[in-house]
Amino acid sequence: MESCNGMAIVEEGHEFPLDFDEEEDRREREHFHRIVNAFRYYKKHSYLKIARAERDFRELPSHHQQIVPGFVKHLQDIRLCVDHNYEIIQQIVANTDFMFENIDYWSMKTDDKAIIDMAPLASGFDMEKVHSTMKQFARDWSVLGKSERDVCYQPVIDEILAFFPPETSDIENVSVLVPGAGLGRLAFEIASHGYSCQGNEWSLFMLFASNFILNKCKTIESIKIYPWIQQYVNRLSNTHQTQSVLIPDINPAVLPPGANFSMAAGDFLEIYRIPNAWDCVATVFFLDTARNVIQYIEKIWEILRPGGLWINLGPLLYHYSDMEGESSVELSYEEILYVIQQTGFELLKEQKNIQTGYAQNPASMMQYTYNCVFFAARKPKQATCK
Repeated sequence: MESCNGMAIVEEGHEFPLDFDEEEDRREREHFHRIVNAFRYYKKHSYLKIARAERDFRELPSHHQQIVPGFVKHLQDIRLCVDHNYEIIQQIVANTDFMFENIDYWSMKTDDKAIIDMAPLASGFDMEKVHSTMKQFARDWSVLGKSERDVCYQPVIDEILAFFPPETSDIENVSVLVPGAGLGRLAFEIASHGYSCQGNEWSLFMLFASNFILNKCKTIESIKIYPWIQQYVNRLSNTHQTQSVLIPDINPAVLPPGANFSMAAGDFLEIYRIPNAWDCVATVFFLDTARNVIQYIEKIWEILRPGGLWINLGPLLYHYSDMEGESSVELSYEEILYVIQQTGFELLKEQKNIQTGYAQNPASMMQYTYNCVFFAARKPKQATCK
């Protein structure tokens, strides 16, 4: 995961300034340029894959090539799709200037030029993040992604509506935090119901893309992307690789009058320091992004107001578990539930075996299915911070 500590991204004109340590300025700028470099490398990286596929095909015996005469034509179609995606990526990168409050990474300092000049080719890890970002557009902001959103987001929204009923609650003053907000769709949906909602994200890949979709895309289905273009295996048909998706499926600029919606950048554990500040914390596919999930649980307890609600849905993939040089403590769900209750939360609702995919090509011959857990827990009204 990519961190960008202590910075705030402003959406819909609502400012949530966060602390920024000036001593980390150069490191943050270097990180920023590295992610920009990965986006800019998308076209070349994709072309190299296409060239390899064509080279391998050309090395086949001629009579084998003749059996599948459309193979090279399909590679040409892929190249056109890559070109189109790269046009969108250029727009994403072009809109990163001044996306962080009071910080302009494009105002070059002397050492910035050296950073860019010495930047190596984007790593395979970073390129996978770029490709995942394109698929995330389909999950969060297309009609095609509705089935995943209905499973993952709607139960959270329904629980908020039940716990803070619009009919009896001053919902404009009900504050909801969505850590790990990705491209911001869940946070946007919560705000669209009238709640004051902030999404928090620390991946610059996600932040660049959410800034683009939330602030620059004002017309429904005005942008075409090809999210599955990197999928060379498990295809029933070539057309499943070059299938386009239109985004956004709704207008992200349209919110109810007085709606308070923002996105904040930074490490969840570091930037939320005020205790008893939030009425609700909603975590979806987020708990397993922790190196130490107990820290997440304690932080959620700390920032929730007494009587506040924590809603969670997701698996336990543990993103750092296989990363060399990274620490990772992988608790079972049973152990996590014990920690939650020992921390002081009251478990209100629990459901297991909620099956869903994540940013998947529905036409793929291989489908990953997560058996997720869903729960709602309350911080008691008489609780104090620990």
